[in-house]
Amino acid sequence: MFQGRYKALLIDGDSYLVELVRYIHCNPVRAGLVESPNEYQWSSHNAYLGRSSIPWLTIDLVLSQFADQKNRAGKLYDEFIQAGIVEPHRHEFHSGTYEGRILGDENFSEKALLLAEEKWKKRWTLNQILDAVCLSYGLDQEILLESGKKQPGAEARAIASYLVQEEEHLSLTELGNILHRDSSALSRAAGRIRERKKNNSNLADRVASTRGHLVKISKCQA
Repeated sequence: MFQGRYKALLIDGDSYLVELVRYIHCNPVRAGLVESPNEYQWSSHNAYLGRSSIPWLTIDLVLSQFADQKNRAGKLYDEFIQAGIVEPHRHEFHSGTYEGRILGDENFSEKALLLAEEKWKKRWTLNQILDAVCLSYGLDQEILLESGKKQPGAEARAIASYLVQEEEHLSLTELGNILHRDSSALSRAAGRIRERKKNNSNLADRVASTRGHLVKISKCQA
């Protein structure tokens, strides 16, 4: 409010929520308007302390980070705020930690972009997809060429097939030529991944991890 234009950031609440609340409520002190956050009437700080009521404000989520019992939570919240009054300007709260629009670590940022189904300007290549799958599983690419359905090579091939199917400029025939597999078999494997990941969180995380590696590989090769 006092240090720049309005800007919305997607925030990793697990890592930054209470710290950001403290930073915002201490901004009037940092700006020299008051000596204590309690003195500033235009913030929600006193509502968290139970000294005022703002009908549209939800305070339970923040207070629950301190204690289950509301009075205890309010006391610990106040102590937390007071401990941060001397905190200096924090650049990441104004510019984010990822592309100026997300406040969170790399894993959180990549998952957020994938959930939003954000399209990257650069198209993946077959080699990039294979490299990403191998990084995700910790495999050498030669493992993908082995015959049979041994894990984790078979699942890695299936995820590669699934990712190839999502790219209009790539084909399973081309992938099959590299992996020495029939394209119809790769298509069936991709279909199984598509269905399984709906109810298998570990598999869904593996697909997300592979996409994350694709992003990194693309940036490194850009």
